[in-house]
Amino acid sequence: MNLASTTPLLLTLFVLLVIVAFSSGTEVAMLSVNRYRIRHRAEGGSGTARTLERLLQKPDEWLGANLVILAAASVFASAIATILAQRSGYRYAVPLAGAALTIVVIVFCELAPKIYAASNPEGVALHAAGIYRVLVLVARPALWLTNSLAYGFLRLFGVGRGRASTQALSAEELRTVVTEAAPVIPARHRQMLLSILDLGRVTVDDIMIPRQEISGIDVRESWEDILDQLSQTPHTRLPVYDGELDNLIGLLHMKRVANELVRGTLTRERLIELARGREPYFVPEGTALNVQLAYFQRNRRRLAFVVNEYGDIEGLVTLEDLLEEIVGEFTTDPATVTHKDVHAERAGVFIVNASATIRALNRALGWALPTGGPKTVNGLLLEHLETIPETGTMLRVGNYEFEVLQIGDNAIRTVRVRAPETPKPA
Repeated sequence: MNLASTTPLLLTLFVLLVIVAFSSGTEVAMLSVNRYRIRHRAEGGSGTARTLERLLQKPDEWLGANLVILAAASVFASAIATILAQRSGYRYAVPLAGAALTIVVIVFCELAPKIYAASNPEGVALHAAGIYRVLVLVARPALWLTNSLAYGFLRLFGVGRGRASTQALSAEELRTVVTEAAPVIPARHRQMLLSILDLGRVTVDDIMIPRQEISGIDVRESWEDILDQLSQTPHTRLPVYDGELDNLIGLLHMKRVANELVRGTLTRERLIELARGREPYFVPEGTALNVQLAYFQRNRRRLAFVVNEYGDIEGLVTLEDLLEEIVGEFTTDPATVTHKDVHAERAGVFIVNASATIRALNRALGWALPTGGPKTVNGLLLEHLETIPETGTMLRVGNYEFEVLQIGDNAIRTVRVRAPETPKPA
C-alpha cells in the first residue's frame, strides 16, 4: 500500500468511507423497517420484498456481513489516512488526519446516513436487500467463523444459541398499533378493532340484562294476561317459566306463536309444549365475551341465561348485546340516538334507566363512572346509599350528580344525571 501513488489511495479512501456510510445507514433501515408491511408487499408479489423478508428472518447473517464490511472498511480507511498523512511530511499530520477522519466518519458516515435511513427505512432497506443478499453469499465462510467465535465466547457466560424470534405481537402491543394507525384507519373501524381486542377481558356479567329486567311469560298467570303480553312484546324469543324465573320451562319463538294464533289452536298447554321444544341455554357468570361468542356460534344459539355458582339465574345475555360491544348500538339514527337507556334532557343533564350497565354508559357518553364494583347504575347508587332511597334523593359519585326519579320493586328505576363537560368519543 505504501508503494501506491497518492491519487489511487485517495480514491480508495473515498470508496471505503462510502462503504462505511452504506453499512451504517442500511443497518438502521433494516432494523427499523416495518416487517409486517414488508411481508404484505412480499405476499403481493414483490421480489425485492421477498428477498428482504428472507434476510430479516435471519438477522445474524446480514448483521454479520454488515459488520465484516464495516470493520474491514474502517480499518483500511484508517490505515490509508495514516499513510497519506505521513507522505505530507508535516510534523502533526498524523494526529490531524486522525481528527479529520473522525469528524468525517461521524458526520458523513454515521449521523447523516443513519438519520436518512431512520426517516425512510423501507426505501433504504428494499434498495439494499439485493446487495446484502450477495454480501451474505460472499461472506458466508467468514460469517461461519465469526459467528462460531462469538457464540463460543458467549457460551463462557452461559448464553446459548437461542431460537429465532417470531416477532408476534401481544394483545396490548396490537392495541398500540391500532391506536397509532389513526391516519390510515377510520375512527369507527379503529374503535371496532379495539373492541374486539377487549372481548377477552370483558365478561357476560358486564353486558347482561339483569334478572329483574328479563321479560318472560309466567304460565301461572291468567290466559288473558298471557295473550296480552304475547301481542305487545317487542321480542322474538321469550322465556317461559312456572312461577319463578329459576323454574324455566323453555324458550318460546314468536314466529311459532303467530302460526298457532292464526290457526286458533293456541292454548296454555300448547304454549308450554312449544316452549319445551327449545331448551334454555345456561352459561356461568364470569365467562369472557370472546369465549361466549364461540359458544353462541358452536351451539347455534342467540341468547343464554347467566347463572351463579348456586345455579340461580342472574341475567340474560344475547348475541345482539355481544355484537353491540364490537360495532356499537344498533339504532336507526346513530347521529341522534346516544344510548337506548339514556335520554338527553338538556346540555349536560340526562334521564337514565338505572338498570343500564355502567360500562355501556361510559362507552356511549364518554363518562368515567367507576366500574370496579356494581355493574349497573342501580347497584352503584345502592352501594353508596346502603339503603333503598326515596324519590328525590340526591347523591354525588365522583363528578356526577344523581337524582332518584323513580323507585319500584325495591330498586331504583330512573335517575337524572348531571355530568361534567367531557368530549364524546368518536
